[in-house]
Amino acid sequence: MRTKYFITFFVLNLLAFNAFSQTDVAQAFSFAQKQMALMLKEVDSIKKADPDKSMLVSPRTLSADGKLVMVASKDWCSGFFPGELWFLYEYSKDKTWMELAKKFSANIEKEKTNGITHDMGFKVYNSIGNGYRLTNDSHYKEVIIEAAKTLSTRFNPVVGSIKSWDNRPQWKFPVIIDNMLNLELLFEATRLTGDSSYFKIAVAHANTAMKNHFRADYSSYHVVDYDPETGKVLHKQTHQGYADESAWARGQAWGLYGYTMCYRETHNKVYLQQAEHIARFIFSNPNLPADLVPYWDYNDPAIPNVPRDVSAAAITASALYELSTYSKNGKDYRSKADKIINILSTRYEAPAGSNMGFLLLHSTGHKPNHSEIDVPIIYADYYFLEALLRKQRLNKGQQVISHF
Repeated sequence: MRTKYFITFFVLNLLAFNAFSQTDVAQAFSFAQKQMALMLKEVDSIKKADPDKSMLVSPRTLSADGKLVMVASKDWCSGFFPGELWFLYEYSKDKTWMELAKKFSANIEKEKTNGITHDMGFKVYNSIGNGYRLTNDSHYKEVIIEAAKTLSTRFNPVVGSIKSWDNRPQWKFPVIIDNMLNLELLFEATRLTGDSSYFKIAVAHANTAMKNHFRADYSSYHVVDYDPETGKVLHKQTHQGYADESAWARGQAWGLYGYTMCYRETHNKVYLQQAEHIARFIFSNPNLPADLVPYWDYNDPAIPNVPRDVSAAAITASALYELSTYSKNGKDYRSKADKIINILSTRYEAPAGSNMGFLLLHSTGHKPNHSEIDVPIIYADYYFLEALLRKQRLNKGQQVISHF
């Protein structure tokens, strides 16, 4: 009798642990609105105190002494904060958030012609793209198209990829797995213009990455370097991970998210299968903690005495909600996403009124460079809110990807 009671108690608690209701989503967004209000006050304070910092437009992280680190529009993280403001408007329908989102998005618009970076999607699509999705503003449409044109100039048809970084003497034509997230901007540009060239570039890049970035177990290298003249792979490495043959946690999340999105845009089942393979690698990994928040690299030999990467968990959760609507394993993916956001909400949230308004703690940016280790980081918060919105739509029986 006691055994039966224990099993029942265990199952009920497990279900409660995994479940994430509309009430939970509401509580998470209530917390987010209060934290974002705090962050906005801190941003205003920084700009008033030092007019020379007017070029700094978005929060990114906290410094070692707990101060808010702001970045210019050219920084790859600049679009996440405006995107969060758009998410708050989307959830609350409060036009105060919309006006703030417009204000901070305007700071990013000039990046539409910045051709020395691949991060156009992170910067422009996460800010202006969300703005267009929610307002149908024709001006935003033009910014998106211009940004896609600029990003397209970085495509090398011989390599079949968009170049990630410039002026890095150790590489000739580096392509990083993160770049998968910038393809959504190109797919959107084809939808807006009818010009299939953007679509074709995105597909070529996705195919080249699928061929060269992944190992037999579907873990991903971070960087693949190519010869721009021949397209030959020169070498593969994991620049931000523990070692070249290790699985850097955020890199695996970028791959999962990217190929899920590519399936949505193309309906090519090869991309769906790739996303499922990546998910299998993540969730069958013996070094994945029970709470599904990964260590910064799955192969760090010092596990468990190493930092976690909450950003990787948030990106993964958001991707899983979408993937759950395409895959025969959908129920399992949704359950895992529920568990992740439940854990993030209960164990990794910043205390209310703290951390300059960031939502989540314990992310890791670039450990080998001794940069942003065990800190809040803006993109963790962005994908956390996106996951919450996707969860809400699923709860309501709506499509997980919301368009205007």
